Amino acid sequence: IELEPVQLLSTEDHLEHTLATERRRIRLGYEQLFQNLMQESNKEGDYCDTFKEEDAVSTDLTHVQSIELVQPPHANHHGNTFGGQIMAWMETVASISASRLCRSYPILKSVNMFKFWGPSVVGDRLVFNAIVNNTFQNSVEVGVRVEAYNCEEWIKGQARHINSAFLIFNAVNDKGELLTFPGVKPTTKDSVRRYHGAIARRRIRLARKCMLSAKEDKPSDPWERSNQAYVSYSNVAALTHLAAKQGWEITSMLEHIKIWTHEEGDVLSLKVEMQVKIPSHLAFSLLSDFTCRQQWDKHFLTCEVLQAVNEDENIYYVTSPPMTGHKPRDFVILVSQRQPCKPRIPNRKCGKSNILEALPPPSPEYCRSEILCAGFQIYSDSDSSCTVCYFNQMTSGVMPYLAANLTGSSNSIEDAALECIKFLEQKGSKC
Repeated sequence: IELEPVQLLSTEDHLEHTLATERRRIRLGYEQLFQNLMQESNKEGDYCDTFKEEDAVSTDLTHVQSIELVQPPHANHHGNTFGGQIMAWMETVASISASRLCRSYPILKSVNMFKFWGPSVVGDRLVFNAIVNNTFQNSVEVGVRVEAYNCEEWIKGQARHINSAFLIFNAVNDKGELLTFPGVKPTTKDSVRRYHGAIARRRIRLARKCMLSAKEDKPSDPWERSNQAYVSYSNVAALTHLAAKQGWEITSMLEHIKIWTHEEGDVLSLKVEMQVKIPSHLAFSLLSDFTCRQQWDKHFLTCEVLQAVNEDENIYYVTSPPMTGHKPRDFVILVSQRQPCKPRIPNRKCGKSNILEALPPPSPEYCRSEILCAGFQIYSDSDSSCTVCYFNQMTSGVMPYLAANLTGSSNSIEDAALECIKFLEQKGSKC
């Protein structure tokens, strides 16, 4: 069934739609990321030694099976089993499995990768199989698989796989202190696969937690392939939230340029709005090549691609000229770009500094600096014109290049905006 597109009416609607699109990208890319981590685990074999621990408990000893009959109170008016009821049964059987290790009542911490693969109805028998996949000091992951049978399927032994999930538990003692779970030992090929799968899922969870709870006073995010989706989400979400903020104050206005500032606590942000006489898709295409920025932005001395992450993300190394009393600065920037999936939603191109492994370390010739949040949003005004909005949430690394303009002793921002418009319109006329 193809659903009708939603109507985006308010600024908040556009904001939530953009973030929902990013979360969908994460979901779609999760399985590929998981498979990549599983392949790495199989190649490295880092965890094989832990299988030989003398005090490790076989995962087979934690297997628990439960059977439930779906009755009318468990279903909606269509006869389909309530999802919440299935989740409650899964939590019960998983907690019993986890308790085999801690000899205590485990506490549900989180649920990962909960999937509905198919429906079940009144009269079905649901078979719940739970088993511990791995332990991580103070937590344990339990995998649960749910299969459904009607009367005919039960006789033939033909199950329908309807649900699966991974539940993470903690346990505490009488003093409220977290208990340490014993190590586990997989004994079959399938249990080894589940053992490594738990490690891969934990890596993804930790990366996601780091990215989505990052503090503004620490803009750098650790970069590796396993957390790529969450760094990208953080990148796009930061620009989307910045653009949606209320309380922008206009500080300068020219014929085709407006400059705004926004203050929130100790954080100062800049917005430059430019009217450009080319279609929005051309402006997006021209601004997407970050190396072309040297042609109109004097603050870019050099710019090179360090790594092409995918078709929508690239990592760049940028150097900037020295300012009075300061060394030249360099930046390592992840640039993400998003084209709109619906009309009236802007094209987005955003950049954020990241701590990147195996990339050029800080050089004594430069002062390694960071970008908290910066980027472009491009709105279509007509078939031949658009509005380009540039945002920058300032850090100490960027401030020296803009401070004189903010105090009124320089017009560097206006000059850069004029050069940007000139660059876009000249290049656009040749396309």
